[in-house]
Amino acid sequence: MKHIVADLLKDALAKLPELAEAASDFSIQDTVERTRDASHGDFASNIAMRLAKPAQKSPRDIATSIVETLAEASDVDKVEVAGPGFINFHLGSTAFHAELETILDRGTEYGRQPKKDGPRILLEFVSANPTGPLHVGHGRHASYGATVGNLLEAVGYPLEREYYVNDAGRQMDILGLSVWLRLLEADGIVVPFPQGGYRGAYIREIAAAINTDGVTAVSGEALLSDLPPDAPEGDKEAYIEALIARAKSLLGDAGFDHIRQQALDSIRDDIEDDLREFGVTFDRWYSEQSLTRGNAIDTALTVLEERGMLYRRDGATWFKATDFGDEKDRVVVRENGAKTYFASDIAYHHEKRERGFDHLIDILGADHHGYVTRVRAGLEAMGYKGDSLEVELMQFVTLYRGGKKMQMSTRSGEFDTLRQLRAEVGNDAARFYYVSRSNDQHLDFDLDVAKSQSSDNPVYYIQYAHARVASVFRQLKEKSLDWDSAKGRNQLGLLLEKQEKALMTSLSRYPEVVQLAANNRAPQHLVHYLRDLANDFHTYYNAHAFIVDDASLRDARLYLVSAARIVIANGLGILGVSAPERM
Repeated sequence: MKHIVADLLKDALAKLPELAEAASDFSIQDTVERTRDASHGDFASNIAMRLAKPAQKSPRDIATSIVETLAEASDVDKVEVAGPGFINFHLGSTAFHAELETILDRGTEYGRQPKKDGPRILLEFVSANPTGPLHVGHGRHASYGATVGNLLEAVGYPLEREYYVNDAGRQMDILGLSVWLRLLEADGIVVPFPQGGYRGAYIREIAAAINTDGVTAVSGEALLSDLPPDAPEGDKEAYIEALIARAKSLLGDAGFDHIRQQALDSIRDDIEDDLREFGVTFDRWYSEQSLTRGNAIDTALTVLEERGMLYRRDGATWFKATDFGDEKDRVVVRENGAKTYFASDIAYHHEKRERGFDHLIDILGADHHGYVTRVRAGLEAMGYKGDSLEVELMQFVTLYRGGKKMQMSTRSGEFDTLRQLRAEVGNDAARFYYVSRSNDQHLDFDLDVAKSQSSDNPVYYIQYAHARVASVFRQLKEKSLDWDSAKGRNQLGLLLEKQEKALMTSLSRYPEVVQLAANNRAPQHLVHYLRDLANDFHTYYNAHAFIVDDASLRDARLYLVSAARIVIANGLGILGVSAPERM
């Protein structure tokens, strides 16, 4: 509804040329905001303050000139100058009635904007190492990323979702080794399991299902001879590296890769199934291995070389990251010729831009804060704008059950998986609670509250509002009464109760909240809005009957609650939460 006020201001400025010229440097709609105090009207504009300096006039004088020039509008009851120069607008009931009509006319499309031509956005999220099942922390990444994607699409941006599969490097070797050791164990060959290996029960399950055809059998003696001790007696890194080297020597690279790839495929399939069941899907699963197979790393390094951004020192190849604000230069190729993780990172982001994406959003764990500057440096060095990369950092989740903090560790196996969480509280509660706080704040996830069926549980409270509307219409049918939507639309003037006005005001805010949440990558704004909207609905439900004898009033009230049902369902849909008809 901002547009009503913005359009009035634009028309007024058109009649005040000196002010119109001064206002050409900013968006008039951005000067309009909802008031916090209803006594100050519905919307307020600070346009007079924005114009004071360029127009060289006092804000209050400017505000007075604008108000005197405003055209009369049937949607506006009163306009007044307040304080140092705010312009307050009191909208008439017809403005809110028109918004209700828009809600019912647009239905599931209400709050959504037409598709934009650009910028094209690539949203990368979750991207957990495929070394074990997703844990509850990954669930927050999944829910946040999926919801941000839904919000950006709702406001019209062309967007694709991507999961970067870290399927190359040392972690994959450790995974392959862990599975192989469990295979040997099943054959009666017991090897001291490395502290740095993956110990979860899922490793034994993978080993039991793995195809070992073509993998050479070995003895425990051949594997263990001359290995360094594991920590704490010795160096755990040296022990596990020696085990990996011995495994590759005994099995051959192809044999070891055979085991490692099956383990990877098993875990990746499990992750994909877990996310799909959670309502989180991706347009592309991008393999890190493909960077090497497709020469993307070499291509990116060639671009940097041609632009004079690389140099050699101590046998290694370095990137001049400090030229772009990083704290130190970064190695991209080690002395032994191996490419670094950083080389893969900048190659991956270079490849994203080469695919035609204008804006890259990465959702990463809070421990990746140092990642942003160096990858932006790489993009800038290759000729792209650094701010084409946006990184949203995700803080940790602490899971509580019965007031007790749960421990999570992928390697030890002492963790609660996302699948276990979903089984306990359901997808709806998990999706909702994960985005109920800002991503840059720690999240305490209380399982007891998430499972409760009371007003203490906000997702239940919001879904119950939707179900209550559905129940009203079932009662209408049981009483053999009809609802005439057209008549309800024509009788909206009968909605005079304070609870009705409050609900209409709340409903009209929905498109603005979606835009705000999308702009700020902040789904919690939508969460809080839906809680407030549900409260306004429940307050109305408890104060007044909807199925009344007066058919005109009944039609009008049912029109209003139908609009509430649409908005609640639309908002929950963006959050990835269902809108049940019965509870």
